[in-house]
Amino acid sequence: MLIRRFAHFALILPLFSAACGYSQEEWDQKVRENESLRTELANERQAHKKTQADYASANQEIDTLKKQLTERGISLDSLNQSLAEQRKALEEYAHRTEQLDQIKKRFEVLSSKLQKLTQLGLKVEVRNNRMLIQLPGDVLFDSGKDKLKPDGEKILLQIAEVVRTDADLNKRRFQVAGHTDAKPLAGGPFKDNWGLSAMRARSVLTLLTTPSEKGGGGLSPTNWSAAGYADTDPVSTNDTDDGRQKNRRVELVVQPDVAEMLNLQSLTK
Repeated sequence: MLIRRFAHFALILPLFSAACGYSQEEWDQKVRENESLRTELANERQAHKKTQADYASANQEIDTLKKQLTERGISLDSLNQSLAEQRKALEEYAHRTEQLDQIKKRFEVLSSKLQKLTQLGLKVEVRNNRMLIQLPGDVLFDSGKDKLKPDGEKILLQIAEVVRTDADLNKRRFQVAGHTDAKPLAGGPFKDNWGLSAMRARSVLTLLTTPSEKGGGGLSPTNWSAAGYADTDPVSTNDTDDGRQKNRRVELVVQPDVAEMLNLQSLTK
């Protein structure tokens, strides 16, 4: 009976296919495609089921980790905040390091330019966080006097030429600082070491800023100033002749700009 029904169905199926506009081969192809789609759908459902299981497992691990952190007194929010603060600190450190590198490069360029003056027998150094050119007072002046000696004028004009012919140095600001030893003055027009140191600084400043055609250094007066420090800033002892000689000096101090307000001494190490 079953065989008859199957045979009957087999006779009807081609007629049904023909009635729908499909040949037997096309119909078979559609059936195969349908079976393939069913298989893909079953695979997708299985994959989705596995993904859900993995997601649930991951959430469970996260909850377990949060619980462990809480038991150890660690808040996830505070941990995130701490990491954010550390990240910000590292960014600021990197930015500051870059700034210091730029300042150091500028310092090295300035130092190399001023080293030309060492060829004149002058001392260029960083002291008290200031870069300066040190001139022996006894070379510039006779004892107790503020009038420049010929050899002193010659040295100062050579310094002026180095500064004037270098665009970067020429636009820098300098201070002429006069210094004395600790021996008190025995009268005279200056009254004390304050007056002597200030007038010696003035004499140097005047020569450096006098126009070249008038026999001066030709430097811009707007970039130069003068100050007298008497014996308040010694570089050596005042108990010996040699120490007092070192303290009698004039310094040309390079004035730092805002970007250079840091410990220059650290850059020379």
